Amino acid sequence: MKSNIFLFGYGRLGHTIVEVLKDTSFHFQVIESSSSRYDQAQENGYDTIYLDITKDEELEMLAVKAEDYLICVMDDEHLNVFLILSLRALFPKTTILAISTSIHATQKMKMAGATKVIDLYQVSANRIHNILKKPVATKLLDDFLIREDGISFKEIVIPVHSYLVGKLVNNIDFQQHGVIVIGFINMSYSRKFIFITSGLNHQLNPGDMIVCIGEYEKLKAFEQYIKRSQK
Repeated sequence: MKSNIFLFGYGRLGHTIVEVLKDTSFHFQVIESSSSRYDQAQENGYDTIYLDITKDEELEMLAVKAEDYLICVMDDEHLNVFLILSLRALFPKTTILAISTSIHATQKMKMAGATKVIDLYQVSANRIHNILKKPVATKLLDDFLIREDGISFKEIVIPVHSYLVGKLVNNIDFQQHGVIVIGFINMSYSRKFIFITSGLNHQLNPGDMIVCIGEYEKLKAFEQYIKRSQK
Protein backbone atom coordinates (compact mmCIF):
# COMPACT_ATOMS: atom_id res chain seq x y z
CA MET A 1 0.00 0.00 0.00
CA LYS A 2 1.36 3.42 -0.98
CA SER A 3 2.36 5.79 1.81
CA ASN A 4 1.03 9.33 2.01
CA ILE A 5 2.64 12.40 3.56
CA PHE A 6 0.77 14.89 5.71
CA LEU A 7 2.81 18.07 6.13
CA PHE A 8 1.68 20.34 8.96
CA GLY A 9 2.66 23.95 8.37
CA TYR A 10 3.16 25.92 5.16
CA GLY A 11 5.58 28.38 6.76
CA ARG A 12 9.28 29.07 6.21
CA LEU A 13 10.27 25.37 6.51
CA GLY A 14 7.11 23.80 5.17
CA HIS A 15 7.17 25.89 2.00
CA THR A 16 10.67 24.62 1.17
CA ILE A 17 9.88 20.98 1.97
CA VAL A 18 6.79 21.00 -0.24
CA GLU A 19 8.88 22.22 -3.16
CA VAL A 20 11.04 19.10 -2.76
CA LEU A 21 8.15 16.70 -2.21
CA LYS A 22 6.32 17.73 -5.35
CA ASP A 23 8.93 15.91 -7.46
CA THR A 24 8.66 12.64 -5.52
CA SER A 25 6.32 9.70 -6.01
CA PHE A 26 4.60 10.34 -2.68
CA HIS A 27 1.14 11.83 -2.49
CA PHE A 28 1.18 14.62 0.06
CA GLN A 29 -1.28 17.01 1.65
CA VAL A 30 -0.53 20.32 3.33
CA ILE A 31 -2.36 20.92 6.63
CA GLU A 32 -2.75 24.57 7.65
CA SER A 33 -4.51 26.45 10.47
CA SER A 34 -3.76 29.88 9.03
CA SER A 35 -6.30 31.01 6.43
CA SER A 36 -3.72 33.16 4.60
CA ARG A 37 -1.20 30.32 4.33
CA TYR A 38 -3.95 27.91 3.36
CA ASP A 39 -4.89 30.24 0.51
CA GLN A 40 -1.24 30.60 -0.49
CA ALA A 41 -0.69 26.82 -0.61
CA GLN A 42 -3.83 26.37 -2.70
CA GLU A 43 -2.80 29.14 -5.07
CA ASN A 44 0.51 27.34 -5.55
CA GLY A 45 -1.38 24.23 -6.61
CA TYR A 46 -0.98 22.02 -3.54
CA ASP A 47 -3.59 19.68 -2.06
CA THR A 48 -4.35 21.59 1.14
CA ILE A 49 -6.61 20.99 4.13
CA TYR A 50 -7.70 23.79 6.44
CA LEU A 51 -8.25 22.74 10.05
CA ASP A 52 -7.54 23.72 13.64
CA ILE A 53 -4.61 21.55 14.72
CA THR A 54 -5.35 22.25 18.39
CA LYS A 55 -8.58 20.23 18.13
CA ASP A 56 -8.22 16.44 18.23
CA GLU A 57 -11.65 15.95 16.66
CA GLU A 58 -10.46 17.76 13.52
CA LEU A 59 -7.14 15.90 13.38
CA GLU A 60 -9.04 12.61 13.66
CA MET A 61 -10.81 13.40 10.39
CA LEU A 62 -7.53 13.03 8.49
CA ALA A 63 -7.30 9.67 6.69
CA VAL A 64 -3.99 8.72 8.32
CA LYS A 65 -2.77 5.13 8.03
CA ALA A 66 0.02 3.36 9.92
CA GLU A 67 2.33 3.42 6.87
CA ASP A 68 1.93 7.18 6.30
CA TYR A 69 4.31 9.96 7.34
CA LEU A 70 3.39 12.98 9.44
CA ILE A 71 5.82 15.90 9.09
CA CYS A 72 5.52 18.64 11.70
CA VAL A 73 7.08 21.95 10.67
CA MET A 74 4.92 24.58 12.34
CA ASP A 75 6.78 27.88 12.75
CA ASP A 76 5.72 28.08 16.40
CA GLU A 77 7.95 25.69 18.39
CA HIS A 78 5.43 25.24 21.22
CA LEU A 79 2.60 24.60 18.78
CA ASN A 80 4.78 22.03 17.02
CA VAL A 81 5.39 20.14 20.28
CA PHE A 82 1.68 20.25 21.11
CA LEU A 83 0.85 18.94 17.63
CA ILE A 84 3.30 16.03 17.98
CA LEU A 85 1.71 15.09 21.32
CA SER A 86 -1.74 15.06 19.75
CA LEU A 87 -0.70 13.13 16.65
CA ARG A 88 1.14 10.47 18.66
CA ALA A 89 -1.93 9.91 20.83
CA LEU A 90 -4.26 9.71 17.82
CA PHE A 91 -1.98 7.73 15.48
CA PRO A 92 0.35 5.63 17.68
CA LYS A 93 1.83 3.52 14.87
CA THR A 94 2.46 6.26 12.32
CA THR A 95 5.89 7.76 11.66
CA ILE A 96 6.15 11.36 12.87
CA LEU A 97 9.01 13.51 11.58
CA ALA A 98 9.88 16.97 12.90
CA ILE A 99 12.46 19.69 12.30
CA SER A 100 14.04 21.50 15.21
CA THR A 101 16.05 24.72 15.47
CA SER A 102 17.38 24.19 19.01
CA ILE A 103 18.56 21.38 21.26
CA HIS A 104 15.78 22.19 23.74
CA ALA A 105 13.12 21.88 21.04
CA THR A 106 14.67 18.60 19.89
CA GLN A 107 14.37 17.11 23.38
CA LYS A 108 10.77 18.26 23.73
CA MET A 109 9.79 16.85 20.35
CA LYS A 110 11.35 13.47 21.13
CA MET A 111 9.58 13.36 24.49
CA ALA A 112 6.31 14.32 22.79
CA GLY A 113 6.58 11.23 20.58
CA ALA A 114 8.34 12.24 17.37
CA THR A 115 9.86 9.24 15.59
CA LYS A 116 12.72 11.29 14.17
CA VAL A 117 13.79 14.88 14.81
CA ILE A 118 16.12 16.67 12.40
CA ASP A 119 18.11 19.25 14.35
CA LEU A 120 19.13 22.00 11.92
CA TYR A 121 21.88 23.24 14.22
CA GLN A 122 23.33 19.74 14.51
CA VAL A 123 23.19 19.33 10.73
CA SER A 124 25.03 22.64 10.34
CA ALA A 125 27.61 21.65 12.95
CA ASN A 126 28.27 18.36 11.17
CA ARG A 127 28.61 20.24 7.92
CA ILE A 128 31.23 22.59 9.38
CA HIS A 129 33.06 19.62 10.92
CA ASN A 130 33.22 17.86 7.55
CA ILE A 131 34.54 21.00 5.84
CA LEU A 132 37.30 21.34 8.45
CA LYS A 133 38.22 17.66 8.82
CA LYS A 134 37.42 16.29 5.35
CA PRO A 135 37.77 19.25 2.95
CA VAL A 136 38.62 17.19 -0.14
CA ALA A 137 35.79 14.68 0.28
CA THR A 138 33.33 17.46 1.09
CA LYS A 139 34.30 19.44 -1.99
CA LEU A 140 33.99 16.39 -4.24
CA LEU A 141 30.51 15.68 -2.88
CA ASP A 142 29.49 19.32 -3.34
CA ASP A 143 30.82 19.41 -6.89
CA PHE A 144 28.81 16.29 -7.69
CA LEU A 145 25.53 17.41 -6.12
CA ILE A 146 25.60 21.08 -7.12
CA ARG A 147 26.51 20.79 -10.76
CA GLU A 148 24.76 22.86 -13.39
CA ASP A 149 23.90 19.87 -15.55
CA GLY A 150 21.09 18.81 -13.21
CA ILE A 151 22.59 16.00 -11.13
CA SER A 152 20.10 15.07 -8.42
CA PHE A 153 18.59 12.31 -6.28
CA LYS A 154 15.30 10.58 -6.98
CA GLU A 155 13.21 8.09 -5.03
CA ILE A 156 11.30 5.73 -7.31
CA VAL A 157 8.59 3.34 -6.15
CA ILE A 158 8.35 -0.01 -7.97
CA PRO A 159 4.84 -0.26 -9.47
CA VAL A 160 2.79 -3.47 -9.23
CA HIS A 161 3.23 -4.43 -12.90
CA SER A 162 6.83 -3.24 -13.34
CA TYR A 163 9.21 -5.54 -15.17
CA LEU A 164 11.55 -5.19 -12.16
CA VAL A 165 9.17 -7.05 -9.84
CA GLY A 166 10.76 -10.34 -8.80
CA LYS A 167 14.24 -9.43 -10.06
CA LEU A 168 17.31 -9.42 -7.80
CA VAL A 169 18.95 -6.03 -7.33
CA ASN A 170 22.45 -7.32 -8.16
CA ASN A 171 21.24 -8.79 -11.46
CA ILE A 172 19.97 -5.48 -12.84
CA ASP A 173 22.22 -3.29 -15.00
CA PHE A 174 21.16 0.18 -13.89
CA GLN A 175 24.14 1.93 -15.46
CA GLN A 176 22.85 1.32 -18.97
CA HIS A 177 20.21 3.92 -18.15
CA GLY A 178 22.79 6.46 -17.03
CA VAL A 179 21.78 6.37 -13.35
CA ILE A 180 23.44 5.08 -10.19
CA VAL A 181 21.33 3.24 -7.62
CA ILE A 182 22.70 3.89 -4.14
CA GLY A 183 20.18 1.86 -2.17
CA PHE A 184 16.62 0.73 -1.63
CA ILE A 185 13.87 0.57 0.97
CA ASN A 186 11.86 -2.61 1.51
CA MET A 187 8.52 -0.97 2.29
CA SER A 188 6.80 -4.27 3.15
CA TYR A 189 9.09 -5.14 6.06
CA SER A 190 11.77 -3.03 7.75
CA ARG A 191 11.17 0.23 5.80
CA LYS A 192 14.85 0.97 6.47
CA PHE A 193 17.25 2.32 3.88
CA ILE A 194 19.72 -0.33 2.70
CA PHE A 195 22.83 0.68 0.77
CA ILE A 196 23.41 -1.18 -2.47
CA THR A 197 26.91 -2.04 -1.21
CA SER A 198 25.56 -3.90 1.85
CA GLY A 199 25.81 -7.23 0.02
CA LEU A 200 22.10 -7.98 0.38
CA ASN A 201 20.83 -9.23 -3.00
CA HIS A 202 17.24 -8.14 -2.44
CA GLN A 203 14.38 -9.30 -4.64
CA LEU A 204 12.33 -6.27 -5.63
CA ASN A 205 8.64 -6.27 -4.77
CA PRO A 206 5.79 -3.90 -5.64
CA GLY A 207 5.97 -0.86 -3.39
CA ASP A 208 9.71 -1.11 -2.77
CA MET A 209 11.59 2.14 -3.28
CA ILE A 210 14.95 2.55 -4.99
CA VAL A 211 17.06 5.68 -4.50
CA CYS A 212 19.05 6.84 -7.52
CA ILE A 213 21.55 9.53 -8.50
CA GLY A 214 21.84 10.88 -12.03
CA GLU A 215 21.01 13.67 -14.43
CA TYR A 216 17.49 14.94 -13.95
CA GLU A 217 16.24 14.00 -17.42
CA LYS A 218 17.78 10.52 -17.24
CA LEU A 219 16.17 9.93 -13.85
CA LYS A 220 12.80 10.90 -15.28
CA ALA A 221 13.30 8.59 -18.26
CA PHE A 222 14.41 5.75 -15.97
CA GLU A 223 11.34 6.18 -13.79
CA GLN A 224 9.12 5.82 -16.85
CA TYR A 225 11.15 2.84 -18.05
CA ILE A 226 10.70 0.80 -14.86
CA LYS A 227 6.95 1.33 -15.03
CA ARG A 228 6.84 -0.94 -18.08
CA SER A 229 4.81 -4.09 -17.62
CA GLN A 230 6.46 -7.45 -17.07
CA LYS A 231 7.57 -9.17 -20.24
